[in-house]
Amino acid sequence: MTQITNVQALAARIRTNVAQVIIGKDEVVELLLVALFCEGHVLLEDVPGIGKTTLAKTMAKSLGGSFQRIQFTPDLLPSDITGVSIFNQQRHEFEFRPGPIMAQIVLTDEINRAGPRTQSALLEAMEERQVTVDGVTHAMARPFLVLATQNPIEYEGTFPLPEAQVDRFMMRIHLGYPSKAHEVEVLNRQSDHHPIQDLQQMLSVEELVAAQREVRTVYVDDLVKNYIVDLVNTTRDHPDIYLGASPRGSLALFSATRAWAAIEGRDFVVPDDVKLLAEATLAHRLIISPSARIKNVTTRQIIEDTLRHTPVPGARARVR
Repeated sequence: MTQITNVQALAARIRTNVAQVIIGKDEVVELLLVALFCEGHVLLEDVPGIGKTTLAKTMAKSLGGSFQRIQFTPDLLPSDITGVSIFNQQRHEFEFRPGPIMAQIVLTDEINRAGPRTQSALLEAMEERQVTVDGVTHAMARPFLVLATQNPIEYEGTFPLPEAQVDRFMMRIHLGYPSKAHEVEVLNRQSDHHPIQDLQQMLSVEELVAAQREVRTVYVDDLVKNYIVDLVNTTRDHPDIYLGASPRGSLALFSATRAWAAIEGRDFVVPDDVKLLAEATLAHRLIISPSARIKNVTTRQIIEDTLRHTPVPGARARVR
């Protein structure tokens, strides 16, 4: 089995397992797999009750490694997630007691309910993959993935995420309401017990790390790289945008296309991969201008407009 075929097979196993619980959201699961194989963090943003937390828990249960869930609240302190140093009277020294953020897969529920100090502590863990407690830095276990949920319509008692923290998320994913048929199927499957109880682990930590390493071997032609950068530059110059996507957005889109290609069984990226993943990786990084906000312009419309006006590169043979 080739390396890329191995990634494709692992993705299929996880997809099948998650589908036992999450019904009719194949595209969302695919995006989560992309982030997983890139070791990128994901912001699940949508209205309450549509399965954001269930999706995150289902994905975590399908994977090997340690898992922790943190319920964010206004009184949550940075030390509640990073850990604390406690003095050991027998050894006469301080010992570090790791917090829940030190797990390999972390679900942060309702992330925008925590205060700025706590969000800053999470920011260091997400970006630097380390936490600093009492001046001592502790590295995170690898792989490390944060799945955060957020309710975008409830503002009372919430703290909007800083733009710097939003930019740390590789993707922002919306689930949307299920269709009538899928919602009936949800009722049928949960009539006796929740199907998440029957899930089995589909992937070991070693297999996941190997897949992440294999994804980084996927070939991206210079024409496609230029296309990615052109898309990002176009967002910066768009008349309805106050602040466009950062270079971190270019890197996120670049990495995501490689993972998508590997999941599809290819060892090379095509422009259609870029188009498919542009909204998920770039839209949450854009800040719409006040005048455009009055006209109800959305970041999704901006990305669609950017894709229409950015020339798509042609094909050329890969030199081996």
